Amino acid sequence: MPDDYKPPPGPPPSYASGKQQSDDYAPPPGPPPSGFQKLASNNPFNPFSRKHKDQQQQQQQEEQYAPPPGPPPQHDWQTAVPDTSLLPPPPAFFTSFEFSPTNNASGEECALGEQWCVRFPLYRSQGLDGAAQAALAMGNINLFAPPTFRGSVTNAGVGVWRVETRGSAPDTCLATYPPLYTPAQAPSHGNPRKRIYYEVNIARNNKSEVDLALGYTAPPYPAFRLPGWHRGSLAVHGDDGSRFVNDNKGGQSFVGPFKPGDTVGLGMDLTLGAGGQGINVIIFFTRNGVLENQWNLYEERDNEQDAPLEGLQGYHDLCAAIGVFEQVKLEAVFAPGMWKWQGFHTQAL
Repeated sequence: MPDDYKPPPGPPPSYASGKQQSDDYAPPPGPPPSGFQKLASNNPFNPFSRKHKDQQQQQQQEEQYAPPPGPPPQHDWQTAVPDTSLLPPPPAFFTSFEFSPTNNASGEECALGEQWCVRFPLYRSQGLDGAAQAALAMGNINLFAPPTFRGSVTNAGVGVWRVETRGSAPDTCLATYPPLYTPAQAPSHGNPRKRIYYEVNIARNNKSEVDLALGYTAPPYPAFRLPGWHRGSLAVHGDDGSRFVNDNKGGQSFVGPFKPGDTVGLGMDLTLGAGGQGINVIIFFTRNGVLENQWNLYEERDNEQDAPLEGLQGYHDLCAAIGVFEQVKLEAVFAPGMWKWQGFHTQAL
């Protein structure tokens, strides 16, 4: 090779000197998720996609949080929920708590969550392509953690994810893709019921208080808040067994606290309303393969405290949402063949 084309002396330039950049943008530990990880990472519904920080600040609202193109879906909102106009007004107080009897986030965090929801309204569903529909049918669901998550999320098989927090982890909401429900699957005269469900196996060596929230959210949702606390979300919290529906206070009594070794499941049963109008929604909870309790989304509500139900009524995508904090070790199961509860297709609510 002529002298003019010899490489310069010394080692080639590398990124070793840019350790901070490497740390900031390194991929998460463990093998890459299977199935739809590539598809999902480019999907606008994944709120945790890793972008360059310089680009993220400029493009976050335009690209990551912009609503999809096209007109919004048309729904007859006047008949979307059961007619309650003839019922007496609900009481001001009944079974809700002002604060959780176990753990409470700070008022500042609550305010930040509310501000986030105002800034980023609910998405309109873009539907699922054929590949995503096939993944959903077999339970090949991906579980995403935000970059700030203090812990690990590891794929343990099709539709199975192991989650473990490290140290004293802050409140974090893990999100799924594909969503377990889309409005295209809404109950109709030809198919009057749609049911979604998943389970979580709590490790036997988990500490006695289980710092887990089992829920659903309509995307997007603030990743630094537990499901059930803000609009478009509901959850059952394992530390005290309370249920939350768009409730940033103390929730309502529902079941006993989760325990190490428990397998807990949460589902939503959506059925066509009376006369073919609207969608009825029942949320149900299982423990160790047995249906334990349920509630009607439209049950008697507190006229002073309860927030609107937007996002949960069957007209938005619904993703499984697993909230974790402090120290918790679990396995999330979306594959139907691995569920302990056997009544998904047969048990009436």
